[in-house]
Amino acid sequence: MEKIFTTANFEGEVLQAQGPVLVDFWATWCMPCRMQGPAIEKLAEEGYNVGKLNVDEESTLAARYRVMNIPTLIIFKDGQEVERMVGVQSKDVLAQKLNGYR
Repeated sequence: MEKIFTTANFEGEVLQAQGPVLVDFWATWCMPCRMQGPAIEKLAEEGYNVGKLNVDEESTLAARYRVMNIPTLIIFKDGQEVERMVGVQSKDVLAQKLNGYR
């Protein structure tokens, strides 16, 4: 199961993580976000470090990373943003991008 990122765990789970971490900035009312969900869940099942951040509940983090449209998927490595995608992405594209940062 994918992780749920919040203000309380973002530092430890994302910024201090070893290797790449994919954060899916989403909201419950966003239909494209719901379409993105299964790909994120599948990546988690396959062992990738991925999770979701609800922009309505964690608006401070969404603002910090200037998330204007959702879904926004950001890959972090060594505490830094290394790649950003806006809009629904396939599982294969996301896996390929994550593998590139390992």
